[in-house]
Amino acid sequence: MVTKKQNRRDELLRVAGEVFAAKGYHEAKMDDIAAAADVAKGTLYLYFRDKRAMFAELVDGLAAQLASSIIPVDTEADVVAQVKHNIRAVIGVLAQQPRVTSLLFDQASGVDEGFRVKTDSFYRALKQQLASSLEEGQRLGIVREGDTALYASMTIGALREVLVEAGGRSGSPRTREQVVEAFFDVLQGGYLRLEPDPKGPKRRVYATIAAPRRRKASSSRG
Repeated sequence: MVTKKQNRRDELLRVAGEVFAAKGYHEAKMDDIAAAADVAKGTLYLYFRDKRAMFAELVDGLAAQLASSIIPVDTEADVVAQVKHNIRAVIGVLAQQPRVTSLLFDQASGVDEGFRVKTDSFYRALKQQLASSLEEGQRLGIVREGDTALYASMTIGALREVLVEAGGRSGSPRTREQVVEAFFDVLQGGYLRLEPDPKGPKRRVYATIAAPRRRKASSSRG
């Protein structure tokens, strides 16, 4: 059950995200957040130590949503649909949190050390998770051999640009489904491997940006 205190905390975080996006994290002050939330500045300190703590919680919340939105890929099922689901889910989460996404993707991190440390840790964790998933895909034969850390960096970089297109900031807005299909095509032409599955000559498997599930080993009786 969500308590009144938790509701208030969530609302303050929401307002903080709006203030950070409007003024920039570095220019925003606790006074600005308090004014936007129509509360006394002291009320903010009942919930958060400072604006860094608010920013950190916003980023952690986004990271948790991203992690929970991605499904492990079962290579015995419709893999293409699962890969597209994961792309759609990631873009959906980031699009639903435009203010936090803008803070992470658009704003320079050099002014405030706490800001830089938090954004760097977000990207590092995302890159490590993706690289680990790609390594698993290589073991399953559905990701091309190569530098998975580099693959991960390129994928994240492409995702940043995709969000610009999805949001229409480039001047030519795309639907989310157009973005999903285009992003899948790029990955398919890159490190995803398309080759016949040994169990069926017409079957194909594809890699994903999420960790694939291992096939169950078949047991033999002798």
